[in-house]
Amino acid sequence: MWDILLDALIDTAKLLPFLFATYLAMEYLEHKTSMKVLIAVQKAGNFGPLIGGVLGAVPQCGFSAAASGLYAGKIISIGTLVAIYLSTSDEMLPMLISEKAPVGFILSVIAAKMAIGIFWGFLCDRLFFRNENAHEHINIHGMCEEEHCHCEKGIWGSSLKHTLKIALFILVISAALNLVIDLVGADTLSGLIFNHKIFGPLIASLVGLIPNCASSVILTQMYLEGVIGVGSMMAGLLTGAGVGWLVLFRASKNLKKTLKVIGLIYVFGAVSGMVIGLFF
Repeated sequence: MWDILLDALIDTAKLLPFLFATYLAMEYLEHKTSMKVLIAVQKAGNFGPLIGGVLGAVPQCGFSAAASGLYAGKIISIGTLVAIYLSTSDEMLPMLISEKAPVGFILSVIAAKMAIGIFWGFLCDRLFFRNENAHEHINIHGMCEEEHCHCEKGIWGSSLKHTLKIALFILVISAALNLVIDLVGADTLSGLIFNHKIFGPLIASLVGLIPNCASSVILTQMYLEGVIGVGSMMAGLLTGAGVGWLVLFRASKNLKKTLKVIGLIYVFGAVSGMVIGLFF
């Protein structure tokens, strides 16, 4: 047990500089572009899913939360919201960068999430009525603060807080995975239902719906440890929208529409993961 904890501590400590550098860059990007991104999404019109899918892949504090507020306020369409949710990276990007995953793989995952989000987003807008456009003032910093993104603390303080929070997640998850792998064996564990090409994505998509960054950390770490395949990882990462789900439940006055969005995201994520798992 001590060796397992020590290995997890050493592995986590090695990731800290990379995590902090990544979050610092992400925070700087968010502070410079957050309002411009929201304005672009609002003005996208019929191209909302395209713009939302592309911009949703840009790691930003509270962007999925802001998109939830825009949808609840009937400013963007359901297709645009779906595209943003599916393309949102949450904690996947800093995890892959800190673990020194191949650049080509990281870019392919981001591109796939964007393409999948845009595809399902446009499909949604052909199946459901678009929301009526409105013009409202969106306070991204107020929303970010409300969702505990710590934007008000400046990029250094916010980056440090994000780094320590995710490092704690990584430590706990790594220790738990190392223990399970030590007891069960990596080959046996990877052959379980979590890595099944059909049932794996179905379960992973449910994990992704957890309204917390822990879900993306768990899924990415399990993939890096060889516990789940790329199809299951993608399924869970597609359905993960961070605190966006919490904002949607709170801001939307129509529970039926909210449940419809959740159902659509789950189905789209699971189906996409199955398809990816069949070919990769």
